[in-house]
This record gives sequence, structure tokens and C-alpha cells, in this order.
Amino acid sequence: MFKRIDHVGVAVQEIEPAIALYGGDLQLAEAHREVVEEQGVEAVLLDVGENHVELLAPLGPDTPVGRFLAKNGPGLHHVAYQVDDIDAALQACRDAGLRLIDEQPRTGIRSSRVAFLHPRATGGVLTEIVQPAGAH
Repeated sequence: MFKRIDHVGVAVQEIEPAIALYGGDLQLAEAHREVVEEQGVEAVLLDVGENHVELLAPLGPDTPVGRFLAKNGPGLHHVAYQVDDIDAALQACRDAGLRLIDEQPRTGIRSSRVAFLHPRATGGVLTEIVQPAGAH
């Protein structure tokens, strides 16, 4: 079902200091930057080979990432896996009895289709399924 790790999401308080760390000190090239209003974040993708680190800064305290930061502080937020067909992947997850956060895909960064699985269904790790734009 999963083709590869698409990205690792990292929750940060502020985007610019995080870019200075990851883009400057760790020398990861910025691939894309976007505000995703639907998810309440400013997201920056940084290249790591064919994969990415996604920095996520909340647009406000009452967003999912804002609440995550208030509870846990900055750090690993989620792991995202790429699929060719997100609808089939979600159905396979349903058939396996996994708890979904998103019953239907929504729009993610770079117009991808995304859905999240509940961490209680995936060993405590928030899991994102990503179908890149133009796939399928």
C-alpha cells in the first residue's frame, strides 16, 4: 500500500528560526513553502534526497499544530507515507479496522490529497497518507 516515506513532519513554534536550523545549519534545500489554511499551518518542505522534512508552524493556538505544540512542545509531529491511490489506501485502512481522523482525503501542500490515521491506531504515531497531485 505505502510506496515510500514522503516526509517527516516537525512542529515548530516559528518558521524562520526553524528554516535557519534545517536550511542553514543542516544544509537542507528549501523545496516548497505554502500556507495551508485548511490545516492551519505554514508549511515548508526541505529536501532530503527524494524525501522531505516538513516544518509546520501553526497559524494560531487553536489549530491542530498549535494545540500539539501547547501539549508537547516542538518536535516530531507525524510521518507521511506516499501512495498512488489514497482512496484505495483509506479503504484498506478501514478494512484493517484502523481508526481514521479523515474519512475522506483533503487538500494538502502542493495540492496533494492527504488523510490522517489516528495515532492510537498506529502505535502512537500520527500517520499521514499522501497522494501527490497528478498521481492516479
